[in-house]
Amino acid sequence: MPKNENLFSSWRGWCGRVTSRLVHRGWRAVQRVGAVTAERPGPYRFGRIGVGTRLAFPQGTLFGEPWIELGEHCVIGEQVTLTAGMMPGVDLGPDPVLRIGNGVVLGRGSHVIASVPVEFGDDVFCGPYVYVTSDNHSYDDPEQPIGRQWPRSAPVHIGPGSWLGAGAVILPGARLGRNVVVAAGAVVRGEVPDHAVVAGAPARIIRRWAPEEGWQPPLRTPAPVPIPEDMTVEQLLALAELEREQEQAGQREQAGRQEQAGQREQPGERGLEREPGAGAS
Repeated sequence: MPKNENLFSSWRGWCGRVTSRLVHRGWRAVQRVGAVTAERPGPYRFGRIGVGTRLAFPQGTLFGEPWIELGEHCVIGEQVTLTAGMMPGVDLGPDPVLRIGNGVVLGRGSHVIASVPVEFGDDVFCGPYVYVTSDNHSYDDPEQPIGRQWPRSAPVHIGPGSWLGAGAVILPGARLGRNVVVAAGAVVRGEVPDHAVVAGAPARIIRRWAPEEGWQPPLRTPAPVPIPEDMTVEQLLALAELEREQEQAGQREQAGRQEQAGQREQPGERGLEREPGAGAS
């Protein structure tokens, strides 16, 4: 290849790397500036945005903000849709319609649709693409397109401390108790008691906690040990390295025992061998 072509290829590669860095750096700057907070609400006028709450950029569909209240220290992921009312510009009265408590996390691409009251308790965590709605299509009239028929609506309540897995769907009228676990992809309707785990479509209870018996059926794995609050990052890394060394030492010890066991078995195996033709007559 001619020398000038090598120089051109190197120059083109360098330009590509620089352009890539600039694009990513610019996008991060856009994300920082485009995020919605109480101090920087952008074009939105929510009924309330608590201290420390942040709606990541780019946002999903947002309307009916005067009837939406967001608690403190919430994390609203990218492309999350929050709506109050069937369409923009509708007067929904004096009371909030969508209430999100303190410390709530809504994962990327989630949708919360509320035309009647929808409430999230404190510290509810949602995976990506969760769908919560107070409205469902009706199909009473067989002659009318389903999308043109007036929907059925009912309030939704999600109790504090609950966890909604990725892709979970919460239908109108659902009432989830405290610390409820909704498995990924579950479709929930009706009432779910405190400290229950539900899964399936439609969702059903697969595990519950009782003060006298604990979890039934019992949990298959032991509870994780929480990290002490005063532990530093350096200590965590050192602890992880120590655990790796202990695991490797255990593997070497197990391999040594297996090798010794194999050596002990060999003499016995030779003693059991018989000469050709030997046997009971």
